[in-house]
Amino acid sequence: MIIQLAVVLAAIIIGARLGGIGLGVLGGAGLAVLVFLFGMEPTSPPIDVMLMIVAVIAAAACMQAAGGLDLMVRLAEKILRSNPQRITLLSPLVTYSFTFLAGTGHVAYSVLPVIAEVAADTGIRPERPMSIAVIASQQAITASPISAATVALLSLLAGHGFDITLGNILMISIPCTLIGVIVGALCSLRVGKELKDDPEYLRRVKEGEFDSGNSNTGNVENKRAAILSVSLFLIATVAIVLFGSLPGLRPVFDGVALSMSYVIEIVMLTAAALILIATRTDGMKAVKGSVFSAGMQAVVAIFGIAWMGDTFIAGNMAEIKGAVEETVTRMPWLFGVALFVMSILLFSQAATIRALLPLGIALGISPYMLIALFPAVNGYFFIPNYPTVVAAINFDRTGTTHIGRYILNHSFMMPGLVATVTSVGLGILCVNLFF
Repeated sequence: MIIQLAVVLAAIIIGARLGGIGLGVLGGAGLAVLVFLFGMEPTSPPIDVMLMIVAVIAAAACMQAAGGLDLMVRLAEKILRSNPQRITLLSPLVTYSFTFLAGTGHVAYSVLPVIAEVAADTGIRPERPMSIAVIASQQAITASPISAATVALLSLLAGHGFDITLGNILMISIPCTLIGVIVGALCSLRVGKELKDDPEYLRRVKEGEFDSGNSNTGNVENKRAAILSVSLFLIATVAIVLFGSLPGLRPVFDGVALSMSYVIEIVMLTAAALILIATRTDGMKAVKGSVFSAGMQAVVAIFGIAWMGDTFIAGNMAEIKGAVEETVTRMPWLFGVALFVMSILLFSQAATIRALLPLGIALGISPYMLIALFPAVNGYFFIPNYPTVVAAINFDRTGTTHIGRYILNHSFMMPGLVATVTSVGLGILCVNLFF
């Protein structure tokens, strides 16, 4: 089992370094070693989760192609520029909202340059709003009703016979992650020296490396189409929340309500079609956008990594349960530590849930405790090489958002740990009080 675990970890580490679809295809290669070399029987690939994610990506990509994301960015810019002194508190709420609505943290790319420029123009150290804004875009993934991670969590819990609805997940994850982000923002208010006293900023100004006014937000070419695309996407999102929270609204076949996986797929594909038709947007434009590219990378990652992880855990379930069952039963929060560490390796909340949640269920952890531990999968800020982290460092032209000399002492560590620990802690408190 130790050798098999080494194969799994090697595939994850090498795949993460390759970037793009590397994580997914290396997962497939690791699976090949487990199956053909060690004779392990492969589990079923996570088809339902992948198809749900594809449907959501299709709708979000169509919204982006119709100008919907550019419209959201312009609105965010107005909010931030009208309240520049409060940017450290407002910017994470903006990126949280973007991710919550779109289901992917990659939409934060559009607003990060705005945050950096508004902060610098106001004389506020950009590191403060930039770092917590990136963390907020990750935390919101575990609160979004249409994110790949939430979809995977709901699918697995429902698939194992638990009477859990989307509403049960959201009523814990939304308030806990939102409060976690706010606490992280408050802790970021006094991070580092003031901008006017920062030596790196002063050096750049002196050497002519920094000049103000270079923010570049997207232009909305067709405002009517953009508004229509956002409206249709929001209607689809609300519909999914209603269907997930109120099973009685779903069609019944042979006495069983239509599966939420089918509901999400049908609603989101329909929304994508309506956006293209109503806004007269070219479908090829949606395929070429950043949302589609990032989303499909996530699908491939889940395909390879989750399938490999499932196969390893299923093949060694007896040994794993015997080793950790007693400890995790007494201290279930330790499973949250496992989720956090695995998310650092996988760079994907959805892949982490898909790989580890079956183990949590097998260990007898209650479904509500698993929901409370859900935000622990937001650990990929820990090593500062995730795309949104790298983008934030590059967008901050003052140099205050940085990677430290010792790698792990970077700008995102403190707000990331504060937000994650607060979210998980509040979730555990809610479960103990109300469930």
